Amino acid sequence: MSGREGGGRAATGRRPRITGRAAVLALVFCSLVAVLAYPTRQFIAQRAQIAQQQAAARQAQAQVEVLRREKARWQDPAYVEAQARERLHYGFPGETPFSAVDPDPGAAAGPSAGVAPQPGAVTQPWYDNMFESLNRADSAQH
Repeated sequence: MSGREGGGRAATGRRPRITGRAAVLALVFCSLVAVLAYPTRQFIAQRAQIAQQQAAARQAQAQVEVLRREKARWQDPAYVEAQARERLHYGFPGETPFSAVDPDPGAAAGPSAGVAPQPGAVTQPWYDNMFESLNRADSAQH
């Protein structure tokens, strides 16, 4: 008998690379990975959403605390009185409240501080100033 007559593979002494058991095991493993991939991704996404919602809740709680403190301040009559004097320029009966106005508008702090007022800016209505400004800007481009 020659080496080929005994069934072929057994006579040569080589084993197949992948057995039936290994193929089934690999198929089961790949199936488990495929089945669990989507729920795992959803779980991770939901955990991220939970973390975002918890951060938003903490921020809202901090804002609630700030508003509670402000509400408590408004319950104090001295605070209400100070705000009425400062914001609304109120005074008690017998008092004469006043507001100081700077007679020199060029001395006021702001973006136009130190800039001389445009000639005729005080006597012209606002819309004339706007149209004059537009005409000057248009003529500067030509």
